[in-house]
Amino acid sequence: MVVLIDVAAQPKTEMRIQSYTYLHTELLFNILNRLPVKTLLRFKCVSKEWLEIISSRSFIKAQMEKTELILSGFFFQEKFTWSSEDIKIINYMKIPRFGHHDSVTSSEAIIDRGILSFLPEQVVVLSSCNGLICCRSCFLQYTYKAETTLYVCNPTNKEYICLTCVDFKRCESIALAFDPSEDFKDKSTKFSLVKVKPIPILNDENDDEDEEYGYFEFWIYSSETRLWVRSKELCKCENKWIKKQGIYSGGVLHWLTNGDEILTFNVGNERSWLISTPLPSNEFKTKTVACIGESKGILHYVMVSEHGLHVWCLEDYYEVKWELMFWKSLEEIEGDYLQFFFNLKRRVLMQEMTDGDVTPWMDPLAFKDGVLLIKVCGNLYLYDIEKNRMIQACNLQHLNAKNLPDPIVLPYCLSLVPLN
Repeated sequence: MVVLIDVAAQPKTEMRIQSYTYLHTELLFNILNRLPVKTLLRFKCVSKEWLEIISSRSFIKAQMEKTELILSGFFFQEKFTWSSEDIKIINYMKIPRFGHHDSVTSSEAIIDRGILSFLPEQVVVLSSCNGLICCRSCFLQYTYKAETTLYVCNPTNKEYICLTCVDFKRCESIALAFDPSEDFKDKSTKFSLVKVKPIPILNDENDDEDEEYGYFEFWIYSSETRLWVRSKELCKCENKWIKKQGIYSGGVLHWLTNGDEILTFNVGNERSWLISTPLPSNEFKTKTVACIGESKGILHYVMVSEHGLHVWCLEDYYEVKWELMFWKSLEEIEGDYLQFFFNLKRRVLMQEMTDGDVTPWMDPLAFKDGVLLIKVCGNLYLYDIEKNRMIQACNLQHLNAKNLPDPIVLPYCLSLVPLN
């Protein structure tokens, strides 16, 4: 029997197959890039084809353009105020869903202590920015390291970049600046680090007293040049840090100080200035506690006083115009959440004005995208101010925490951004 083969028809068949494959891949690409990161992480396991699509830089770029970063949790790490040794326990609290019921038990807030276990050593978290985390190697008591190892990493895909910082001290701050819309390219991921160094005022009369600071200087690391360069900018400021984690918003880094001022640094033009907080702390009977955060690309200032919980947003940098976007009295908060609080205002009023290291009864720790992480006594709560819903995240005992003042708390958003 003779089999006749239409040779001319073979290229057409192959073209149809290639065309179908291309359309299938393009269709998958356009559907998947509209989904959130949490869903895409599960879809990577569907097939090799899906894994290749979701892992490609072109897909990640398209996904970031069509979706918003979603707050997924908070890093929590304590530190000693009397010792140079670091506490190595890092807790990552995954945010439980804000359901229709106000009460959520502690066991429903998932605590992950191994989220940074892919790094080659134990670290201290320093800064968080749009899905990336900056960490440093741990310090040991009574030891000095000429070089400190820094890691810029993405815990979602477990990728990291290692670099060094010469002569880094605990009194300094390092903040990460990363804008996905500008710094993520088809072939590279750019980022910057800004080290802020307080310059002490020399005191010849009494060298034994605590150092007083008069200026801040800035050092910038670029992932493109891989070099630290000292900025020409100096900012005159006699205040000290409060919650040293820098907040990146609108191309500007922000640090909260104890003098009713916020230190700022524009990463693009290397200009620094001070912003006054909405209200001076001396207008209140009790010692006010505050934090700064970012929501919808705008800087926010959160404060707890005897009058309640206040949240402002910064409308204008140059005129320093703040708008009060949320306020709730302590009596109202207690009334809405009787299952959580008792005699809340009386306990807050017991926070007398003092300059010492006092652990406040009610302390706002971090704010991101309308969600406030706040510590009240020995419990951590998540408060969505837009939905006016509060849930109990966990107890400090679940974090193996010692209830030390001024813990390191960083918000984190899941991201597919590659670093390798």
